[in-house]
Amino acid sequence: MSSTKVAVVTGSNKGIGLAIVRALCKQFSGDVYLTARDPERGKAAVTQLSGEGLKPLFHQLDITNLKSIETLRDFLKEKYGGLDVLVNNAGIAFKVQDATPFAVQAEVTMKTNFTATRNACRELLPLLKPNGRVVNVSSMVSVSALSKCNQNLQQKFRSETITEEELVKLMEKFVEDTKKGVHEKEGWPSTAYGVSKIGVTVLSRIQARLLNETRKNDGILLNACCPGWVRTDMAGPRATKSPDEGAETPTYLALLPPGATEPHGQFVSEKKVQKW
Repeated sequence: MSSTKVAVVTGSNKGIGLAIVRALCKQFSGDVYLTARDPERGKAAVTQLSGEGLKPLFHQLDITNLKSIETLRDFLKEKYGGLDVLVNNAGIAFKVQDATPFAVQAEVTMKTNFTATRNACRELLPLLKPNGRVVNVSSMVSVSALSKCNQNLQQKFRSETITEEELVKLMEKFVEDTKKGVHEKEGWPSTAYGVSKIGVTVLSRIQARLLNETRKNDGILLNACCPGWVRTDMAGPRATKSPDEGAETPTYLALLPPGATEPHGQFVSEKKVQKW
């Protein structure tokens, strides 16, 4: 078993994920795994970074496939005895002009951005070594979507005692309400991406709380963050940041020094804790 430290970035063959791998290869003292659903695209991205003089490693990972997550989990356990840094970056968004029915967009977006991210956390968080770092890539859209929820929903999503099961039920309710065509009447905003990222931000708060309860003295820090508006396939060419600029906050959180006690369980943008 290797005593080398190890970092994993999900959904990292392009865009912000690729930029986070690039930054970690330069700053993290250990092995950095670039992951992708499609091995060909993943290996092409590794080749691209190798051409820049960096040494990322590749492992196939499709977070929407539980078997794929379990394969990565077993590999990390066997080769490294655990995990030091996890960046949950994988996510999707429909384009504004996409004609796919909203209920379908809601279901598909929730499945990847929330459910699959939660599955990845469930399998990989138990591998965290002392001083481990977890970064769940969320979005400022989660904050604006929260402000458009009715008071009752806002209260639930801001609660310090909400459980993971309660959060899952709320995310499922949103998808069901869109199918029935009553989501606005039920107090939801009309943004599937925004609600899925509310899920990611609140999940991060819950996970940090659980880590405090179960591994208080292990120095593990877990946060959600917004990379900003970044020029990627998802956000389009008019966005204000380059992928490398978008990678700055996630990388900062991934590399919080040993002994640091904060931020933890926070939503961070531009390296600053934001009000939730």
